[in-house]
Amino acid sequence: MSASGWFRLPAPLTRTGPGPWARRLAALLSPGAGAAAVQVAGKKDRPALLPLDEGELEEQFVKGHGPGGQATNKTSNCVVLKHVPSGLVVKCHQTRSVEQNRKLARKILQEKLDIFYNGEDSLAHREKREAKKKKQERKRRAKETLEKKRRLKELWESGAHGHGGEPGRSG
Repeated sequence: MSASGWFRLPAPLTRTGPGPWARRLAALLSPGAGAAAVQVAGKKDRPALLPLDEGELEEQFVKGHGPGGQATNKTSNCVVLKHVPSGLVVKCHQTRSVEQNRKLARKILQEKLDIFYNGEDSLAHREKREAKKKKQERKRRAKETLEKKRRLKELWESGAHGHGGEPGRSG
């Protein structure tokens, strides 16, 4: 192989059509999309949460806190969102962007309202129960595997002493 074969550049990347972002954008811009239930952040397969009514929310922008020094502590990019009917308050200062903090605060508030109104039937509690079941199942399987290994080791050792040599070797 020649030296030029080692240093070959990759082929240029080309897009043949609109990507998945175009379909999501079209779905968001289509009429009636605003009345649909809103999905939880980052979870596509989870059932949707009920949408928030902007008339029931009080929003404030307060000064930030935490690490970041003057850039964080002097800017009012921390969002405080209050749901008036329930009295639940969410404070979000996860990013430096006010718009991103507003979106995150609304998603967090939706999840908290789901827990507030649905209790044990809420999405968060159901996921917690499912995770607990999965963990118990993994633990049970690990225990079974260890027991099988222990039995196999006992059989292996008893077979080695019974034949007078290494097991699996014929003399």
